[in-house]
Amino acid sequence: MSVSPVKRQKMESALDQLKHHTTVVADTGDFNAIDEYKPLDATTNPSLILAAAQMPAYQKLVDDAVAYGKKLGGSEEEQIKNASDKLFVLFGAEILKRIPGRVSTEVDARLSFDKEGMIQRARRLIDLYKEVGVGKDRILIKLSSTWEGIQAGRVLEADYGIHCNMTLLFSFAQAVACAEAGVTLISPFVGRILDWYVANGDKKTYEPSEDPGVKSVTKIYNYYKKFGYKTIVMGASFRNTGQIKALTGCDYLTISPKLLAELSKEHVKLTPTLSVKEAQACDLEKMHLDEKAFRWHHNEDQMAVEKLSDGIRRFAADAVKLERMLK
Repeated sequence: MSVSPVKRQKMESALDQLKHHTTVVADTGDFNAIDEYKPLDATTNPSLILAAAQMPAYQKLVDDAVAYGKKLGGSEEEQIKNASDKLFVLFGAEILKRIPGRVSTEVDARLSFDKEGMIQRARRLIDLYKEVGVGKDRILIKLSSTWEGIQAGRVLEADYGIHCNMTLLFSFAQAVACAEAGVTLISPFVGRILDWYVANGDKKTYEPSEDPGVKSVTKIYNYYKKFGYKTIVMGASFRNTGQIKALTGCDYLTISPKLLAELSKEHVKLTPTLSVKEAQACDLEKMHLDEKAFRWHHNEDQMAVEKLSDGIRRFAADAVKLERMLK
């Protein structure tokens, strides 16, 4: 059914409608995109910071980070690590001037299997934010959703009051373990799940409601709401607006500038597909996962095993590229 041009002008864009039901987060390190789409929160990762740091507009931040690394001294490796952490924080601090909510800053993916290393690095990032006048209440520390990452999140939340965003989340086991660890927020990936099924199965296209990534986030959302977990579900890594619209009602959705632009031009009626009421009526069973059970259940999901290891490698590779650029 087509909407008449007059009605279309009156009807809010899909993006504006989405904001009534879901907290919209910008998945970018580009300040202009944040200014344009006015999200509540923003997320960054090594790949996004690498892309932004290569834009001439952000050269001063890169220069400041390099100067900071040199000032602290130490070996070349230490200087580059300090400059890299500083660059993440400088980007985060600039983003926070443009949004009312929180920014997510990622711990180096090369620490994904080092619980203590992740805790130390997270505390260091929070200290660096403090140096530039930003309190920890406005920061989400992003950690890989490995068993070690989830346990690091548990310690950071409980012992240091540092809010965590668990990323690279592909399996239901990861989501259950994160809820049990009491982390602030999880980022289950939608697009990368779809990518895997398209690459490894006979089916090449999916209706949004049948999309394996959409179904994964729906199940996690329903489980959290049914059993009263406070952890926020933030769908991430979208390939098209259909996936986003099929998750209307999810707590948060983090969306790239390209898809935010498409949603702002679409004028179709959005109705929430996820709701607490429906979640509480679903027939999911409560699970408890210790380390052995977690590793077994996660390992049973071939897609999740492959995408988690692939995601860690990609973020680690971009961290190395960023360090080379700083060098």
